[in-house]
Amino acid sequence: MCGIIGIVGKEEVAERLVDGLKRMEYRGYDSAGICTVSDGQLIRRRAEGKLANLVKELENQSAPGAIGIAHTRWATHGAPTAANAHPHATGEVAIVHNGIIENFRPLREELAGRGRKFESETDSEVVAHLISEQVEAGASPQDAVKEVLPRLRGAFALAIAFRAHPDLLIGARLGSPLVVGYGEGETFLGSDALALAPLTQQISYLEEGDWVVITRAGAQIFDQENNPVSREVTTSGASAVAIEKGHYRHFMKKEIFEQPTVVAQTLRSYLRQVDQSVALPQIEFDLSKVNRITIVACGTSYYAGMVAKYWFEQFARVPVDIDVASEFRYREPVLEPGGLALFISQSGETADTLAALRHCKKEGQTIAVVVNVPTSSMAREADLLLPTHAGPEIGVASTKAFTCQLAVLAALAAHLAVKRGRMDREEEANVVQHLLEAPAGLNAALGYDEEIAAMAHLIAPARDVLYLGRGPDFPLALEGALKLKEISYIHAEGYASGEMKHGPIALIDEDVPVIVLAPSGPLFEKTVSNMQEVQARGGKVVLISDWEGIADAGENCMAVIEMPKVHPLIAPLVYAVPVQLLAYHVACVKGTDVDQPRNLAKSVTVE
Repeated sequence: MCGIIGIVGKEEVAERLVDGLKRMEYRGYDSAGICTVSDGQLIRRRAEGKLANLVKELENQSAPGAIGIAHTRWATHGAPTAANAHPHATGEVAIVHNGIIENFRPLREELAGRGRKFESETDSEVVAHLISEQVEAGASPQDAVKEVLPRLRGAFALAIAFRAHPDLLIGARLGSPLVVGYGEGETFLGSDALALAPLTQQISYLEEGDWVVITRAGAQIFDQENNPVSREVTTSGASAVAIEKGHYRHFMKKEIFEQPTVVAQTLRSYLRQVDQSVALPQIEFDLSKVNRITIVACGTSYYAGMVAKYWFEQFARVPVDIDVASEFRYREPVLEPGGLALFISQSGETADTLAALRHCKKEGQTIAVVVNVPTSSMAREADLLLPTHAGPEIGVASTKAFTCQLAVLAALAAHLAVKRGRMDREEEANVVQHLLEAPAGLNAALGYDEEIAAMAHLIAPARDVLYLGRGPDFPLALEGALKLKEISYIHAEGYASGEMKHGPIALIDEDVPVIVLAPSGPLFEKTVSNMQEVQARGGKVVLISDWEGIADAGENCMAVIEMPKVHPLIAPLVYAVPVQLLAYHVACVKGTDVDQPRNLAKSVTVE
């Protein structure tokens, strides 16, 4: 969530700051602003809503200066108004902040008691006042920041500008990512490498607790104990092309259609075609000794974990617990010695998931992470890093990250089964062969895009939609409902199809479409039986199946969506496509903001 960019430059920075914010729009936001330092002044421009509003503000009132900070805000404390938008400032200091200051109330009361006046309802503004007090008392920027950071509880990435110091910015991170970029006579701060991609490819990732002073000459980094430290300078590889839509109307559509390619890229990292085997990155622990798996994730990643639970238990015969990250620590889970804690995240920075990871680490669990950002906090703290290779995912509603997660998890389940002696070489080769067929299956599924678009108008008027599936298709039903909710704002729920008769069937009438995921196979007949219970009560069914399933059960349906006939192992990957496309086309019919749906952020870095 939110986005930060800071530039200590050689020329005017306002335009480049706004461009950096545009590159982080995918993270989600509801207001934006910039602050530059010029002629001994802090010059702020802020606006509610989309970046276009900030651009208009800057057209009316420019923001000169060769140093500045900028921010896109996703509201936590205080409504999404211009007054609550970042940067927050006093007469001496301006700050932008990602994260949450958990102890802001007592800090605010303390500051108010000393006569400090607040302009916003946010938690972030207390940071500006705390630092400003130090500066006003004669402290240097560095000493002011050193004094204040230990007083902040919660999570933060900060970029701080100083009225009287037009030659430096200070950044700090604890629980929220922040990177330093190095240019020719210029230095940068950013929430991620994509924000800095047009400015530089040379970046350093700040580690937990780090703070940094950047000037035109470079950066001086300090750890949480204020000791000078060095952080590796790497080439980011982030590209401007990665955040361009090409000929697609939306990033989401582009990313749906990238799935055959990125899943193939991901599988190449885990499958050896020469001997039809699974190969994981080098690890320093014995997978065969794993006696229990605890999967923790949020949202779409959680549904990928639900599918993986079927695979781990079926192939490797290892018991699996799965938790929503935001609930995990609070039920005081029993974590037995020898357990593998598996965390799934697109960004690798999701606050709830990261907190759960650290809890498991303290409890002695081996940590595995499936993540799309191999330089993220979760990736750096893992014992076993399992990167997906989806590339940057700009649409807030996850698509290609989900199918790449499934590809990695299927490979991991097979490898674990081999290590535990539950799968022989022939069976492993069979699994590998089916996984290698997944990109072609995804490509074939995309071939039905026009047919799905043509029937989206049947779903768009609905206020409520139900999704049904059995076995691994049950998590796909949950994911389909989530996608529809996220981008079309239609209320939707996913159910295990056998659970319909235990309550939800009461909702069935002719105004509630029911989407049924039913590939032909061992669970098909039971799923169709549940579907017929819906039809008997006047329910309007959309059946998603292959030609065989549609021939058998499609006759009385409101609509059918045909999929290629694939092996049950890869059906969750392939059937992700129609639920993604259906949500996408319904949202297009309704005219909603597909890539940046209201109230949502790409990476939620607050609890």
